[in-house]
Amino acid sequence: MKAQNEAWGLGYIDLFLVHFPVALEYVDPEVNRYPGWWMEDGKTVKPAKVSIRETWEELEAAVDQGIARSIGVSNFQAQLLYEVQTYAKHPISSLQIEHHPYLVQTELIKMAQTHNIVVTAYSSFGPQSFLELPPAFRQRTSDVGLLFDAEPVKNISRKYNRTPAQVLLRWSTQRNIAVIPKSNNQNRLAQNLDVTSFDLSQDELDSISALDKGLRFNDPGHYLPNHPLHIFA
Repeated sequence: MKAQNEAWGLGYIDLFLVHFPVALEYVDPEVNRYPGWWMEDGKTVKPAKVSIRETWEELEAAVDQGIARSIGVSNFQAQLLYEVQTYAKHPISSLQIEHHPYLVQTELIKMAQTHNIVVTAYSSFGPQSFLELPPAFRQRTSDVGLLFDAEPVKNISRKYNRTPAQVLLRWSTQRNIAVIPKSNNQNRLAQNLDVTSFDLSQDELDSISALDKGLRFNDPGHYLPNHPLHIFA
C-alpha cells in the first residue's frame, strides 16, 4: 500500500478497500498487472493462508501511518462484516458490492447501513457492465435481458425524460447507495452526474427492485474454472 501511495504521488489514499474476502499468493506486478488474480491462462490464482483479520489489521496500520484516511471492504457478505466488527479498531467505512436490479441484496444493504457502513454500487447497469469483458465474464449475460430494455426502466425513462442509465442510477442513489459508473463518452459522463434532479416514487422504486433475480455476474466461482473461488457460496 505504501508503494502504491508513493507511485501515485497523492500524499495519502482517501479510501483503501479489500477487493475480495480471500487472500491470494503474491505475484510480481511486473509479471501480472492483476497480481495473483485472473489471467487468460487460468493458472495464476492460488489462495494464501492469510486470515481476513491479518489483512484488516494491515489496513488499520496504513491508517495509523497516515497512508490511508479510510478503509473498507468489497464483495463481503454480512457474516464477514459482523466478524470484522468484532476486532476492528478503525471502522469499516465502505462496503462496495455488485448492485443492480437483478441483484438487489436488500438485507445486506440494510445490515451495512444500520452499522453506518456506506454502500457503494459497482456494475449498476447489470449485464451492460460485462459485455466488453472476456468471454468467461460475459457468459451469464447471454440469456439475460438488458436492464435498459426492462419495462419498468423504459416506462420511467419516458415519464421523466431521462435515459435508462439515469433511472438506474437514481434508483440506487435514492436508496442511499453511492454509485461509480464509468464511461469514456463526455455526454454520458454528464448524464451520469445529473441523477439527482428528479425523484422516483416509492412505487417506481419498488417496480425496479421487483426485477431482482439474485443474478451475480462478478463471481470468481464461475469465471475462474480452473481455480474457482466460491466466495459467494
